[in-house]
Parts: sequence; structure tokens; C-alpha cells
Amino acid sequence: MVTRLVGLTGKPNVGKSTLYSALTMNIVKIADYPFTTLTPNRGVGYVRKKCVCKSLGVTDNPVNSRCVNGFRFIPVELVDLPGIVPGAHEGRGLGNQFLSEISMADALIHVVDASGSLDAEGRPTDPNPENTIRDIRFLEDEYDHWLAGIIERGLQKFSKARLNRRSVEEALSQVLSGLAIGRGDVEKAVEKVNPPDDFLKWSRETIVELARTVRIIAKPMVIAANKVDRKGAEEGVRQIRKAGYDPIPISAEAELVLRRAAEAGLVEYFPGDSDFKIIRPEALREKQKEALEMVREKVLKPWGSTGVQELLNSVYFKALKMITVYPVEDPSKLTDKKGNVLPDVYLVPTGMSVREFAGLIHSDLMNNFLYAIDAKRKIRLSEDYVLKDDDVVSIVAIGRQKS
Repeated sequence: MVTRLVGLTGKPNVGKSTLYSALTMNIVKIADYPFTTLTPNRGVGYVRKKCVCKSLGVTDNPVNSRCVNGFRFIPVELVDLPGIVPGAHEGRGLGNQFLSEISMADALIHVVDASGSLDAEGRPTDPNPENTIRDIRFLEDEYDHWLAGIIERGLQKFSKARLNRRSVEEALSQVLSGLAIGRGDVEKAVEKVNPPDDFLKWSRETIVELARTVRIIAKPMVIAANKVDRKGAEEGVRQIRKAGYDPIPISAEAELVLRRAAEAGLVEYFPGDSDFKIIRPEALREKQKEALEMVREKVLKPWGSTGVQELLNSVYFKALKMITVYPVEDPSKLTDKKGNVLPDVYLVPTGMSVREFAGLIHSDLMNNFLYAIDAKRKIRLSEDYVLKDDDVVSIVAIGRQKS
């Protein structure tokens, strides 16, 4: 499967570890003070998407994912990164260690306190929406200046060479390749900024602008406006939008409460639902009942959900522009060789060809590709067919039956 690593980032005490635990149900250290997370935690979360099983009139039995009430829950990799403070690009806090870790992610979830109840260092303060906007911009600035420094130092290696626009792009690609930034992203950034062909004439402002553009293209960021149940959060979300961002309002704590209650068999709740149902009231203590009712009144009713599932979906389906594709071996029965119906679903980038997709399943399928079959329309597909969301395909290769 195509893997896209998503990092949870933000300054200390905004609720990253709680959100990470809610998304992965892994037990990590959660405390109400800065720098609780000193090393990255990695785990698996699940994006939620309507499955094709109902539209195709079949009962599926997934292997690499889960199908619940007609919705596929597809595994994705997440990393909870250490908190960041102003001046990180100069070495403050965990500094360059953090920024190096953040660069390994393909997309970022920037967690902020929607109520604006934290100062620049992550300490509690009076609610102020300006704190929230400051937090969003400072992380962008820290990353941009750190990346600009890498670009500036890296290009010095090429200072004696005569470079044209194409060779500048190649040089930049070499400099940034270790940060999971591809040549295509660099080319797009250079085209947009349009700096002088002679990079020796680039000003610091030009380099920072180029770094910022590379970051926006190569590391898309989604704002998670956390703690929406707190005083001042509604105004904070409003101010974030006014500042030109598109935040996802969330309550990581509410989601964690619901997932733990569901895991214990106390409530019926699926990530992304707008409500829950208590199924074992006799097993609930009074404080648990109060906590669940508080989640319903302060989060689910005013906001429609905890926002956590919407957040993860937004990162993968909007920011990373991923689609879902179902490979089957038998296009008539929609099964694999073991008879599993719609066994697997792959998250793949928009624009991927069916031959490239074959290579994800197995390199031999790509190397010996003959054609594919669209299991929905019962037609052959050539190797350059561009996959569409929710395609169900069977790959036919030399020396092998359908896969």
C-alpha cells in the first residue's frame, strides 16, 4: 500500500498526545505540562470512508481493513511529534531535532488550543483568540526559516558552478531530498516564486519565500482547533477562519472518552458518528455518566461530532488528495484467490495509473502487465488508465491469472 506518514505537531500542552491516543488508542504519557512527549510516538489510525460493498450488493470480508455498517476503516500511519516553541530553528527547546522529525512527515496536523488559553511557551493563560492565530503562524515561521537555512547552506556547495534554472532545480532537489521533498514539488515551488536563475543573487527574503512555498506544496498542513468544549473556543475558531485558514474544530478528549467507553462495551460509538448510545447503563459509574453527558452537550450537539475522524479524513482525502482502489483477483465474484470478497482497499495518490497500481501489489504484476479489468463496468483497461476513486480492478499479467 502507498504509505503517507502524517505528523501531529504543535507547541506544548495543546493536546497532541490526547489526540494521538484517541486516533490510535495507543497508551502514551498524557499530562498537563509542557514537553510531555520527548520522543516521537508512532501508531496506526483509521480513515473512514463509505465502502463499495453496498452499492455492489455484496457482503464483504476485508483483510487489510475493517468494514462496519457499510463504512471502511482504512489503516494509516501517524506520528506524535515533540512540542515546539518559538526559536526552535535557532535551537531552542528540542529545536532542530524536532524540525528534522517533522520533515519526515508527508502532511502535518497542527494542533492548536482553539480557546487561546496558552501562552507562547504552552503555559495556561487567560483565553484570547489572538493566542491561537499566533500559535499557527509561529510554527509556520519556525519551519520556513529552518528550511531556508538548509537551502542556503546546501546551495553553497554549488556556488562555483554556473547554474541555469533547470540545474538550480536539480541542486535544490538534491539539497531537500533527505526531507522527503520530491523533484516535482521543488519544480512547482521554483515556478511559483520565480527567483533569479543565478542563485547567488537570491536575497534572504527570496530564500525564505521559496522555503515557505516548498513547505506549502510538499508538506500540506491541516489545523486541528482542539478543546472546542472550552470557553472562548467558538470565537477562536471564528478568528482562525477570519485569518484565512480552514480549521477542523475538534475535541480530542471527548473522542478519547467515547473510544474508551466503546472499547469497554459501555456505549455504541463509531469514530465520526454524531452521537452515541449507552448499551450497558448498569455498568456505568455516576461520574462516567456525567462525563458522557458532558461530551454530548458540550461537543456533539454544538459541533456535530468530536471532529477527530473528520480531521484525519481531511488530511488524507483533501490535503494529500488520496483515493481508494479495491484490487480483486476474480472480477466476477469480486474475490481474492481465497474467496474473500473485496478483501483489500488501497489508498493511492490521485493521478496514479492502473499499471503503477499493479506495482504496488507486486513488482512482477507491473513488469508483466497485460491489462486490467474494471470489475464494475466489466471492461478492459489499458496500462495508462488513470484510476478513479472507488475503482474495483483486477490485474492480468503474463504468466499469471487475474489478481
